[in-house]
Amino acid sequence: MTLMDVLVGFARTGRIGPLHCGMPLTEAVDLLGPGRPHPAILMKGPDIDGYPYAWDGLELVVTQGAVSGIWIRLWPGKTANLPHLVLPASESFEAAVLREELVMALDAAGCENHVNDALTFGEQSSIVTRPADVCAVFGLPRSGNDVPHRDRHYLDVMHKHTL
Repeated sequence: MTLMDVLVGFARTGRIGPLHCGMPLTEAVDLLGPGRPHPAILMKGPDIDGYPYAWDGLELVVTQGAVSGIWIRLWPGKTANLPHLVLPASESFEAAVLREELVMALDAAGCENHVNDALTFGEQSSIVTRPADVCAVFGLPRSGNDVPHRDRHYLDVMHKHTL
């Protein structure tokens, strides 16, 4: 399994392996191990809604004890840093995913995708997939990102959330 396999699977289904919106946080913790709670959770307690628990580059947003959002964060120019459940040996995969490469992989997998006008402006662009409603946001590399193409859009984050 490669990083691109994980991204395409998430875009197509809205799931990452057994992780999905609506599952209890306790079930996700059983699968992933304890996550790093957002500072707001530490300050206000575990019953506060809308804040994530993080496992390196994977974040699960929690509302009323259930996963209400799934985020994969990548740092172009670095290696992917995802839990073993999500991507075994993730540290061996470069996190520099070009917009064109992801769109081509989605098209090859038969995953419908459209420009997300709400998040396409300035130095960023975005697509949303159907029917899973996964959003991918791309941007130009920042000054600290060591990437081969400084003028092209790289994947920063993919996310799905429930209303």
